[in-house]
Amino acid sequence: MQRQKFHITAEQGWINDPNGLVFFKGYYHAFFQYHPYSTEWGPMHWGHVRSADLVRWEHLPPALAPTDDIDKDGCFSGSALVADGRLYLMYTGVVNRDGKSYQSQCLAYSEDGLTFRKYPEIVIGRELLPEGFSPFDFRDPCLFEKNGRFYALVASKKGESSDILLFSSENLTEWKCVGPVLDHPSSGSMIECPCWNEECGFMIYSDQFSVPEACEHLNLHSNFYRAGKLDCAEGRFQTASVGIMDYGFDFYAAQFFACAEKPLMLAWMQMWDRNIPSRRYGFAGMLTLPRYVENRDGRFYQTPVPLDAFVARREVFEKENFDGRIETSAEIYQLRFSGRDVRRFSLALKKGAGEQTRLYTENGYLVFDRSESGEKIVGAEKDALSLSQIRKMPLSDGNSFELTVVADRFSVEIFSDGRSMTNTVYPKETSNGIQLDIAARAFTMEIGEISL
Repeated sequence: MQRQKFHITAEQGWINDPNGLVFFKGYYHAFFQYHPYSTEWGPMHWGHVRSADLVRWEHLPPALAPTDDIDKDGCFSGSALVADGRLYLMYTGVVNRDGKSYQSQCLAYSEDGLTFRKYPEIVIGRELLPEGFSPFDFRDPCLFEKNGRFYALVASKKGESSDILLFSSENLTEWKCVGPVLDHPSSGSMIECPCWNEECGFMIYSDQFSVPEACEHLNLHSNFYRAGKLDCAEGRFQTASVGIMDYGFDFYAAQFFACAEKPLMLAWMQMWDRNIPSRRYGFAGMLTLPRYVENRDGRFYQTPVPLDAFVARREVFEKENFDGRIETSAEIYQLRFSGRDVRRFSLALKKGAGEQTRLYTENGYLVFDRSESGEKIVGAEKDALSLSQIRKMPLSDGNSFELTVVADRFSVEIFSDGRSMTNTVYPKETSNGIQLDIAARAFTMEIGEISL
């Protein structure tokens, strides 16, 4: 069976949002929305993997499954917190009744990080919602601790707009609503998966049906960051800057790890309402490579976890005053490029008979083109630009720049100056060619084949 080599996928079935990202008892734990019985979205479980190095992941039994009256129709997204030596999971329990989907926040805990017990009662229910907020769009709690109190950010909808609600507690089981935190509404129809990281000062969230603008928000749904300060006493977030987190095709529901040594993030490497060719191999959906996050003057700056320890073969090209073409091949690899005074740059990845995934520069942008990448991926985006097989990312300097490209079997993630483009591709297994067409005063390209 063809699989991703170092990205999280389900052994079988469907996955979407990463949940409960945490470091606990010597391991990074990643949970995710999981339907083990089908490659289609269905009653949500919490899948579970762990890793000591953020690259090699061990599959564990599902942590949560819909079983009780409070979550019988799904254990939706949530987060994790370590307190008093226990690992706590807060998640959205879903109950469908009378044609409506009631959503409430539930709690589970573990002593060992392997087996989990649910609290029998809802801990944040619809009775705590401020007036006008919907119990049918009330989900994705982000759990954290500050100054000896527990807090939870939960997305909810009020009329046609959406906000993030802040709740507080002294004991994780008795909660009160502090209030909505955003200082201006979202651009889309529903906020999902809010997450706050105090260390880097970023609030991140996904926004459904955000409005396309230039090269941003071209997917059906987008991930945003807000730099600023969260005042837990007043229940307000003071926004200093707002931006998009990723410029590619496949990035949603990003979440920070709790208790990591520095801000660390995962996202779902997929997008809603698109065909997923990997279904023929028994799985649908995957997660991104973990990424370290920094706040650089209010800009969201991300870099992939290092893969150098897993490089089995390295090939280096270093040229000056070069105008020509370089060809090589690799299947699973990390590619690093650094160029000065670049007049022409075109990089073909996963190149084979009638197939290639192109990366090139144009008018100060890095352009990703998957129109010839293999099996076509199409979605529900409405306008021609969104539907195109092209995405663009601004370059800080279009003539002198650095790139890191991480290529797995079905994905290409691109990083430059803290920005990212995250994409899935489905070429033939034999499409392993790499071709660089370049004119530059100087450049270095290093390709490290990954072996686990």
